[in-house]
Order: sequence, then structure tokens, then C-alpha cells
Amino acid sequence: MRSTRSTCPYCGVGCGVLIDTVGEGEAARIVGVRGDPDHPANFGRLCTKGSTLHLTATPLVRQRQRLLQPAWRPTRDEPLQAQDWDTTTQRIADQLLAIRAEHGPDAIGFYISGQLLTEDYHAFNKLARGLVGTNNIDSNSRLCMSSAVVGYKQSLGADAPPACYEDLEQSDCLFIAGSNTAWAHPILFRRIEAARAVRPGMKIVVVDPRRTETAEFADLHLALKPGSDIALFHGMLHACIWEGWIDAAFIERHTAGFAELKALVRTMTPSESARLTGLKEAQILQAAQWFAQSPSTLSLYCMGLNQSSSGAAKNTALINLHLATGQIGRAGAGPFSLTGQPNAMGGRESGGMATLLPGHRDPGNAAHRDEVAALWGVGAMPDKPGKTAVELFQAAARGEVKALWIACTNPAQSLPDQALVRAALERCELVILQEAFAGTATAAFADVVLPASTWAEKEGTVTNSERRISRVRAALPPAGESRADWRIVRDVAQRIEAALRPGEPSLFAWETPEQPWIEHREATRGRDLDIGGLSYAMLEEAPRQWPWPAGAAGAKSRLYEDGHFAHADGRARFIAKPFKPTAEMQDPKYPLALSTGRLRDQWHGMSRSGTVARLFAGEPGPALSMHPQDIARRGLTAGALVRVQSRRGPLIVPLRADEGVGAQQAWLPMHWGSEFLGGRGQFGINALTQPAFCPDARQPELKFAAVSVETVALPWRVFGAAWVKAGDAAALRSQLRVLMDQAEYACCLPGPAHEGLEGWSLELAFAEPPPAPVVQALSTVLQLNGIGVLRYADGRRGRSRSLRLDGDGAEARLQALLRVGEGTEGAWLDALWSERVPVAPFGRRLLAPDADGPAVAVSPQVCNCFNVREDAITACLQRQPEGAPEARLAALQGELRCGTQCGSCLPALRRMVQAVPPASSSVSNAVKEAT
Repeated sequence: MRSTRSTCPYCGVGCGVLIDTVGEGEAARIVGVRGDPDHPANFGRLCTKGSTLHLTATPLVRQRQRLLQPAWRPTRDEPLQAQDWDTTTQRIADQLLAIRAEHGPDAIGFYISGQLLTEDYHAFNKLARGLVGTNNIDSNSRLCMSSAVVGYKQSLGADAPPACYEDLEQSDCLFIAGSNTAWAHPILFRRIEAARAVRPGMKIVVVDPRRTETAEFADLHLALKPGSDIALFHGMLHACIWEGWIDAAFIERHTAGFAELKALVRTMTPSESARLTGLKEAQILQAAQWFAQSPSTLSLYCMGLNQSSSGAAKNTALINLHLATGQIGRAGAGPFSLTGQPNAMGGRESGGMATLLPGHRDPGNAAHRDEVAALWGVGAMPDKPGKTAVELFQAAARGEVKALWIACTNPAQSLPDQALVRAALERCELVILQEAFAGTATAAFADVVLPASTWAEKEGTVTNSERRISRVRAALPPAGESRADWRIVRDVAQRIEAALRPGEPSLFAWETPEQPWIEHREATRGRDLDIGGLSYAMLEEAPRQWPWPAGAAGAKSRLYEDGHFAHADGRARFIAKPFKPTAEMQDPKYPLALSTGRLRDQWHGMSRSGTVARLFAGEPGPALSMHPQDIARRGLTAGALVRVQSRRGPLIVPLRADEGVGAQQAWLPMHWGSEFLGGRGQFGINALTQPAFCPDARQPELKFAAVSVETVALPWRVFGAAWVKAGDAAALRSQLRVLMDQAEYACCLPGPAHEGLEGWSLELAFAEPPPAPVVQALSTVLQLNGIGVLRYADGRRGRSRSLRLDGDGAEARLQALLRVGEGTEGAWLDALWSERVPVAPFGRRLLAPDADGPAVAVSPQVCNCFNVREDAITACLQRQPEGAPEARLAALQGELRCGTQCGSCLPALRRMVQAVPPASSSVSNAVKEAT
């Protein structure tokens, strides 16, 4: 067995991993993944997603759930047909050249991803700007990080996070705003937990409308109204000024613009801030005092601030607090934006967004354009502003953009206003999808698909949230005919430049990923992110932070320690932007504020994490969360289907009661696209979200949409499910998904992980009895039409059941199930299937028309690492004697091992320790009640 050092491809923490493989060449396979104990981002820790990475690269996943060869669709109504690489790349080049010649370079757009490596980013950027001649290149990082980029640039002068992970251990006050760190960045949260254990006096403030697992860990939870962050930050600043908690000397020496900001916040008193945010005045004063008067304050922030029509202003309002109180440029202090994707930082560095150029340059700056043109050896760079993500698809929907090249992202799932996005894809003359995984929603709109290599197959670099560059290394050869992203770009670019630059030296003469990386490095020299002193050889030795200019002995862990900022005069800027409400407002027709967010065990659109059945165990299906009082007040029923309606479209989804959701609010996980959740005329959760964006950052307001939630009458249900050999699961999934548009509501999900088997289920809901052709088609997919099938049918009442068993006698279990009926008729069978329960004890009840079998308890899984469910944890805690919470947690971990590996479930375990009384307490309470 050999181990390969690489980097995790999920969030922006940038954890190091060790990939364990056996075999050689095409026979090589991954047998496990471990945290790299020497990597400074994680020191050997991995979250549930990282620790199951090997399951996303099994031989079966690589053979059955990956794109393995190029394919072209003859017409939009025909299936993709396999094609060789040479033919495909030449056809792409010819079509792009034809569109460019007829409509101009700006008729072509590139939509790329924060999951690409820096080398890939550089290749795409050079193709778009240096060869095609358009600034229409943007990244899905626009959806997560562009507000942070603009905030840093406006306030500090450069897009450079000034803090580092070590500050988590050294801070006296953590101010976490718009980030459920426990779920979105769990390895950083482990460091916060450890720091708190060592330094219990550390204060933690969490700003979030929901009571999340992060908020439960806080000393002070500020559950403000959605979108009111600026009102909070300005109210805190007013308090700091009034109480004398500002650092006047720092303001005088190192900043500019304070007088204008002071005048702006003069009327944002704590009482006014409380009115706008829904908080108590005392909470705002307490937060301001801890922020300003703690020896060091570190803020951590993410999508809750960024995904807003005021995203940049929210960022600068928070940075204003750091500048006013001098909480920046020293250990444990500073504004620290947490990156959402593994290489969103690398994309920012390489200029892979419409509003950026390589080396943190500005495409609106003529001198910067000339510098990049000289570096690349091209005559001139395009000067027309490029279209950002939402604008790019809006232009395609209008017919202005004729060709879209999409790489390593799934806009038909992740962009807001899905009706418009899909109209844009349909109108384009050419849609190129460069992707590793099969079955994404965007693939249905692609004219050509290009199979890209992915994690464990790629070589290159990524940069994490603390400016640390890590190597990504290949442990396996590429799956099928897939290729590295930079190489795919190179091959098309060389064919295009043969027509546009005949006889000139190639701009893309690369044979290894190191070559585009060296070009990227040269673009950083003399800039704030200067890595002129780094080389691939140095990165082979260890991850390195920037800046690291030529001749430097090392990097700077923290920036601005000398009080000199990146603006030309060396001074940071106070940005005076007033509070503005969200782009759309709640009203009687749309009375609820919908927000979206992440689940602990899933990531983005689940094209990768969704290949691992065990990652669904903690949250097996989609649900809209609302406060129980709101549910009762609106006459809704938890567990029932509801119709969620925004000004853009509808979504039907099950309803869940959650006391952590605020009044007049609702919450949906961001992951459920039309691949999993849909129905006739529905496009997943982003059918609801709005495209309104921040005027400075162009980042859409994914965190807020005004919606209504109403009961929906869909009494007729069809549920079909089957277990198959692992190699047949991808085909089953594809066949089930074809049927999702046949019903008003559809949900297609994997079953729990079972050795050697994979299961998929499809639930459909109808207003009327389901059409016979739909039931028959599902029966065919589940192979329930032949002999050996147990059947019950009642044509008069429209009920039917079809069952196939595997195993004999007492060991017989449901292999496949199809039930049709009203309401929950026969629904008890679903758990028999999913839990692989022996069915012999149920006998004739399996087919009896009105029999409701005993419910099979399906307890939520809490610990994925050791498959520990909530009922087992509850039973263990109830057996324990009385003791301190930490002692009970330790005893629980000693018995069940939950929370001892990745630690992602620790917040949930702590909550259960508080909620479940020990045996002695239960007995004592029972005696008291009896007497």
C-alpha cells in the first residue's frame, strides 16, 4: 500500500489528506483516506465528508457515475453520442470561431468554478481574455465569495484575508456572523472547541437568524431579522463611539474616512438598531463591548453576509468595527472571511472572475490590462466590462450570449431563478459542459460534454482561506478518457489560435501543470499576493502561505501588523454605506422570509457527496423548516407536503417543525436540486431564490426570498424502491429520475448504505389517482412485472402493492417495493425496505388491504463515522448515572465511540447530553410525580 499526500476537494479550509492506494496503473484503487497530521490546516482531522472521500472514487463510482468519454448531441432532442477527443476539440474550436466571427467575442461566455485548480483557472482566463478576447468569464465563486473580495478591497486595499487559523486559538472573542461554522467548516469548529476548552474565558458571539449548532455553542446568540446585519454592526459602532470603546490613536494613524462614517451611524442608536434587527438593546451593547474591549477579537463570516443585495456593504460594515476598535493586524484579531470552495481563493488570485485580472488586478484599469497583456504576450486585453454570473445567464436568455462553456459547476442547480437559467441554456447555440460526474442537471442542456479528471486524479495547487497554497496530487490515473481541465482548455485553445494567430508562438505551450502555474506566479510579482519566491519544488515539501516574494525567508502569517494597508497611501478606509433592506420584501402575499444553507454531511449540488449513501443518513431527504408556532398559526401540519411559492416559482416539499427557525421565517438546505427534488414544472430549491445582486460585488441574494407556504392537496402517493448490486445503482437512479416530471411532487433518494447493495427510491404525489402508464413505467424500472412478485390490487379504491423478496424463510427481506394509494396507506412498508428488516414476522399483512404493520423505528443517524443513531445515544445516556455534562459526554464516547473520529457530531452530542436526563434523574422525577 502507498500513501499520496493531497488536499480535500470540499470547503475552503484546505485540509491535507493521505490517500491510501493499492495496485498499479489501471488496476490501482483507493482503499482509504486519512487526515494528514503534518498539514497545518487540519493536523490530521477530517470531517464526515473528507473522511469518506475514498467512497467517491471507488472503482464502481469511477466506472458508473463518472463522465468517461467526450460526447456530442446531434440535436437538442437526441441523446449524447460518444466521440473521440480530436474530433470533439476541433468541433468546439470551429463552432466558437464561427460564433465569434458572426457575433463578436462577447457572444461567448465562460462559467467556471471554485473547485478548479489554480492551473485550470489560469488556462481558462488566458483562453477567454488573451485569445477569444472577452471578459465574459466568471466563476461560481460569484455566488459565495465576491462580496468578501469587494469588502477587503474597499476597506483594506486588497483582497487579502489578514488573519490565519492560529488566531482561532489566540483570540479572546470570536464574533461569528452569517456562518454555521459547525456544519460548513467543521474542522475549524473543532479548533474553536479545543481553544474554548483550553481558554474557557473566550467569548463567542454568533450572529444568525437561526439557532444553529454554532449558535448553541455561543455565549451570546444574536438572532437578528434576516438581512439586518448592517443595522446591527452600525448600532454596535454607535455604542463603541458613545461609550469610548474605539481606538482613536489607531484611527488617526492608520485609517481614513472615519468622520463620514461617524456621521452616518449617529442616528443608528442601539435602540434604533434593536428596532430594525429585532434584538434587545442590551444584546447589542453586550456584543459591542465584548468586540471592542476584549484584548483580541476575531470575526469569522461567510454566506450569511456575502449572499446579499448588500453583501459588500455588510462586509465593510463589519471591517469598520475592526478598524474603529483597532482589532486588526495582531494575533487573535482581524476580519476573517471563511471561503466556501476549495480553490475560490486561487480563482481570485488568478483573476478567474469577470471583475478581476491576474495578480489582484482590475480589468477596468488600463495599466493593469497592459501589464497582463505583456505577461501573456498578447497585443491587448479586452476593455469592455465582462458579465458576472447572473448577468451572463440573463444575457444568454436574451440571446446576446450564444455560447456558454461551463466547467466544474452545475448552474442548472445552483444559480438563482432557475426558470431563467434554464431558458438561457435552451436558447444558447452551443453549451459546453466540462464535468467529472454524470447526472447533473446541467448535463441535460449540454450540446457537448467533456469528461474531466477530478480529486485523486489531478495535479496542481489550491489556496485555502488563510492564503495557504497546497499541492493536489494524483493517486490514480484519470477515469476512462477523462483529462485534466487545463489540458482540455489547452487543446481547444491551440486549435483556435491556429486560426486567430497563424504562425505565431503558442500561448498554450504547456505539457505539465507546473508551466501554467509558473505563468500565474509571474503575474503576482510585486503585487500584494507576491509568490515570486515560491516554486513547485517548495510546495512539494510543504504548503506555503502568501505573500512569499523572491528573497523572503518565509511568509507572513498575518497581514497589516505594521499598520500599513494596501491602499496607495497605506491607510485603511472606513466605508460609509447605509443600511438598506433586502431587495424584495415580505408582504401579505409572501409573508415569510426564506433562507438557504448547508447541511453538515453534504456539499453544494451533491454531484460528489451524493455518490456516498452514508452521507444521507443524518438528513435523508429534503424538508422546509419552520417554527412550530408558525406551522400551527398557518394551519399547516409538520410532515405534510406544502407548496412554497416565491415571486419566481413554486416548490413542493415536506414540512418540518424546527424551534431553531425564527418567527415568520423558513429555511431550506441549498443542496436539493432537480436531480433529487422536483415534480412537474419544478426546478429544485433555486426555483425560489432571487437574482437581485449587490451593486458592488454582483453577488446574488441567495439568503433571502419572500415566500408563501400553503397546504397542498396531493393525497395520492406512489412509492417505489429497489435494492440492486452496487454496479447497477447509477442506471437505476437515472431511470427513476426520468419519471420525476410525471407527478406534481417527486423525490428521488438513495437508500441507507448496506454491504454490497445500493438502493434508490422514488416518491411521487398526485392530486388525482396516478396515471396507469406512470405506475407501469415505474414497475418496469423496479423489475416488478415478472414472476416471483407478490401483488395486491384493489381497482375500486385505486390501491396496489407489488413486492419482491430476496432471501428465504426467516431471512427474507424486501428487495423491491411499489405501493400506490391514498395518504399513508401501506407507508409502513417503506421502512421495512430501507432498514432491510426480515419480513417473515409480518406474513399476510404485507399484502392485506387495510393492514397497518407495526412501525419500524427509523432513528436519525448522528455519527456517520461509526453509524451511531439517535436512539442508541439516547438509551446510552439514560443508562448513565448523574454527572457533569462533559463527564457524561466522555462516557458516551467511551461506550459508543461517537464523536471520537471526525468530531462533526459533537455539537449534536452536547445538545443530547443536555436534553436526555440520566437514569437517576428519571427515577427521582418519577418519585416526585408519584408523591
